[in-house]
Amino acid sequence: MSKIFDPVESASQAELASLQLRRLQNTLGHAWRNVGPLRLKFERAGVRPEGLASLADLAKFPFTTKADLRDAYPFGLFAVPREQILRLHASSGTTGKPTVVGYTRADLDTWASVMARSIFAAGGRPGDLLHNLYGYGLFTGGLGFHYGAERLGCSVVPVSGGQTEKQVQLISDFKPRIVCCTPSYLLTLADGFAEQGIDPASTSLKLALAGGEPCTREMRAAIEARLNLDVVECYGLSEIIGPGVAMECLETKDGLTIWEDHFYPEIIDPASGEVLPDGEFGELVITTLTKEALPMIRYRTRDLTRLLPGTARPMRRLDKFAGRSDDMLIIRGVNVFPSQIEELILKSPALAPHYVIEVTRPHNLDEVEVQVEMQAEADNETARSQAAAELQHHIKSFIGISARVRVVPAASIERSVGKARRVVDKR
Repeated sequence: MSKIFDPVESASQAELASLQLRRLQNTLGHAWRNVGPLRLKFERAGVRPEGLASLADLAKFPFTTKADLRDAYPFGLFAVPREQILRLHASSGTTGKPTVVGYTRADLDTWASVMARSIFAAGGRPGDLLHNLYGYGLFTGGLGFHYGAERLGCSVVPVSGGQTEKQVQLISDFKPRIVCCTPSYLLTLADGFAEQGIDPASTSLKLALAGGEPCTREMRAAIEARLNLDVVECYGLSEIIGPGVAMECLETKDGLTIWEDHFYPEIIDPASGEVLPDGEFGELVITTLTKEALPMIRYRTRDLTRLLPGTARPMRRLDKFAGRSDDMLIIRGVNVFPSQIEELILKSPALAPHYVIEVTRPHNLDEVEVQVEMQAEADNETARSQAAAELQHHIKSFIGISARVRVVPAASIERSVGKARRVVDKR
């Protein structure tokens, strides 16, 4: 059986670069001709599509940001007439107007193909039963995984999120091999099995395709141990296409292989915008190479990572995300990422991986409180007090900030059905 889904996955660097340059030139021309706001940005920057003679020339072109999509709400960045849009998706719009994305028939075909490729790379195979817990509707996760899995030849159970008791019953009855959901919901699912007297490690599930939120190495190890399966990470964002931009390969599980034939990556310094060489940490910027409805030119994802050489595939990998440049917390001058606190929590066997970081400024100075659950089997007042003191010490030692730590009883922090809300900033 083939180890790859699509022949381009084994293309040489020279073959891939040639394909990228040709597709990039076409994309820039498409955007110039058909997207007024992008053409205006190009003109202000003094660049034209024909000025791109090499991949390095892309650095001369201006960035696109989420603000550009909001300013053009709802359809102002579309490069085709609205009548050619077969589907619309949108973000939740929690920080303003939602960002609206559209897909032509060709875009939907591309999306299904890269998702099928992703699921195959993660270990999925035709005939597998796949339990899809991602939300359907305006969120891209549910339908992205759904059509990709069907394109691969899987049998899909389109359950969507929530109703954990029902999920446990269906998984017990249908016996799927694959589950798709956020990492935090995998923990909720494990709790659901345990509450119904079922050992979470004894189910039919062997593979979890996790995305939608960060997952530290420690979090993955905890999930894999509890559910007795492989957790393979997926990456995507609706502005680029949805899930399917990059996927870990099951045989290595060493970072996300980015499908560079469709999505061209750069790493920049978040402050200066300067392009950084491979191997250096910075902000991920992506240019779409094959999108018709919504070509994205140098889209600033705000995700912090670095580009690494390919392993399971020749295409480059994204390292573990260090956080986001736009939700990095600055606490009394110290840069803090929630993932740093999560790593410390998961190193403590007494603490459960359910937590909330609350930031306030009651008297002109930032204050941080970390609320974290105790493991049920170790839950008593003395153990809670000791665990709180240890975590407070580790946060000060390893991160450099003072934080109050409140260890709360097991199952007292609200569980997520989608992306977990880890930070409450009340400043």
